[in-house]
Amino acid sequence: MQRNKQRRTQDRTEVSCCLKYLLFSFNVFFWLVGLGILAIGVWAWYEKQMFQNIGDLTEIFLDPGLLFIIVGCIIFIIGFAGCIGALRENTCLLMFFIACLVVILLTQVTVAVLIFVYKDFVNDRIRDTVNTYISRYRDDDDLQNIIDWTQDTWLYCCGVESPDDWNKNVYFNCSSPSRERCGVPFSCCKREDTDIVNLQCGYDVRTPENRDRQSQFIYTTGCLDAVAQWANNNMIPVAGTAVGIAVVEIIGICFAHQLRQDIFAQKAKWRRRR
Repeated sequence: MQRNKQRRTQDRTEVSCCLKYLLFSFNVFFWLVGLGILAIGVWAWYEKQMFQNIGDLTEIFLDPGLLFIIVGCIIFIIGFAGCIGALRENTCLLMFFIACLVVILLTQVTVAVLIFVYKDFVNDRIRDTVNTYISRYRDDDDLQNIIDWTQDTWLYCCGVESPDDWNKNVYFNCSSPSRERCGVPFSCCKREDTDIVNLQCGYDVRTPENRDRQSQFIYTTGCLDAVAQWANNNMIPVAGTAVGIAVVEIIGICFAHQLRQDIFAQKAKWRRRR
């Protein structure tokens, strides 16, 4: 009886099943999220026939579909490594998972510090990037939808700093032969109490005779100022989300590290028995 009890004590595994399957479930969720983001990016590229016209992609980081594909691939690979590493008790995959999370966490902290220290420089880079988006507004359907959603649904703004930023787009430029010259996209317009969207409401609002009446028809606040105002109004939720993401990453790192230690302890026990 004593011998059987001693044998059961020796056979007890060092690997916690609770920790193992908790880490596995944790990574299954992110694996599925990455797969979903990747699918959205692939679908967007398929709809734009980018797989047949890859040479048309001149500015890689300005294509929303490609950004979805890249982010989706990264999350998918990390989540997959964490899933298989936990399920198969593979220390190499767990180490890869830990290293990826550490790099991501350090990158987030570094970016946050740089944004705080070099606020003016970051604002200039953001301004230049968004101005580039404006100039390509009609060239990419995904980019157009993102800009329209930002101006019409999220921030209620127009342009980067003012509606005049739309002069950088060849279609809305006041010297353009287009009917949209000296205008703005419909997403800059103030909505009336109707479900009908007037796609021509932004026509001619930047002409000299209509300039003094702009505020009656369109949003005159630039999106850069609108983002700053939104961040100030939602500082607690934004900070809470950022801290929550960091905490989840730290928990993932700790769980994976502890699981690796348990696996090594179990291997050491096996070696002692030989």
